[in-house]
Amino acid sequence: MKILFFIESLRSGGRERRLCELIKGLHQAGNYKMELILTEKDIHYKDIFETEIKLHFVPRLFLKKDPTVFYRIFAIARRFKPDIIHTWSTMTTFYALPTKALLNTPLIDSEISNTKPMYLPLFRKINFKFADKITSNTIAGLKAYEAPTRKSSAIHNGFDFRRIAELASPSTVRQRFNITTPHVIAMVGTFYPQKDYLTYINAANELVKKREDVTFLCIGAGDYSALEAISTNKKKIRFLGKQNDIESIMNICDIGVLTTNSNIHGEGISNALLEFCSLGVPVIATDFGGSPELIKNSINGYLIPPFNFKQLAAKIQIILSEKKEQKRMGLAAKQIVENQFGMESMVQKFIELYNTTLKE
Repeated sequence: MKILFFIESLRSGGRERRLCELIKGLHQAGNYKMELILTEKDIHYKDIFETEIKLHFVPRLFLKKDPTVFYRIFAIARRFKPDIIHTWSTMTTFYALPTKALLNTPLIDSEISNTKPMYLPLFRKINFKFADKITSNTIAGLKAYEAPTRKSSAIHNGFDFRRIAELASPSTVRQRFNITTPHVIAMVGTFYPQKDYLTYINAANELVKKREDVTFLCIGAGDYSALEAISTNKKKIRFLGKQNDIESIMNICDIGVLTTNSNIHGEGISNALLEFCSLGVPVIATDFGGSPELIKNSINGYLIPPFNFKQLAAKIQIILSEKKEQKRMGLAAKQIVENQFGMESMVQKFIELYNTTLKE
């Protein structure tokens, strides 16, 4: 089977990682010839090169919505003759529609990766009308975007447990960052408005006044200077910036946190939450978007109302003060990822979707 993938870039992000993992899984499965079109040469996930997939760079020459992209995509597809075109954003889907029509090639649209539609409603409406299949990584995403039920399906992210096979030792990580407290809590996410770091920092400020045994970590790319300025304890509330060996840092944590600015963003299935869970770390997240599809309240963590730092602080206190409960939640978290979010399961569901699409 020949599949032509199309996404804007492979910068660090949820949908980008998901696509890379899918390509790797199909490469390992065999019998798939794949090519990938990018509009930007930003490649964070270097392991994509291990698949030896052919890459095409189709930069937008004039405007963000460059009309010449239509023809250049068509030229690539006419030569490659794919069985399926699989797109991963609103604009890449829109750019691929004429090629789908001219070559009579089925198109799968995987542009839905969150649960808060914000931009390009007209383009999205056109995409949904003409795409053969639509996927999201959450049921909540399909509902939020009002995707047509008859041709839409949810395929959850898959986690590759090989990523945590060779972690740095906890003592090495603690020494590297000079962490001396028994307990560690972390939030991992880019310092963008979509992530509600303010609620996390406010909860941390409240707890470091009550406890001396916990360090709060803030990990991700972006400008965190304003948040650092309002943290009340620079030793116990640490801003680490972007880190490469993120799983090793997560592995020393007692709790993983992801608070979301629900006014402007809805998470899909957060890769950060998946990583914490896979390591047996209980999680606390905003009760919004796709997070309830991963977090089962009081089973593998807690869901809290948006912007409620007091609830966050209270749930952290509960987990830290009840060691048996923390261990139970951690084991449940890992089991949920193993049973419901495995990489092989994700890849197999996409393979089934490809086969079904070609038969119809």
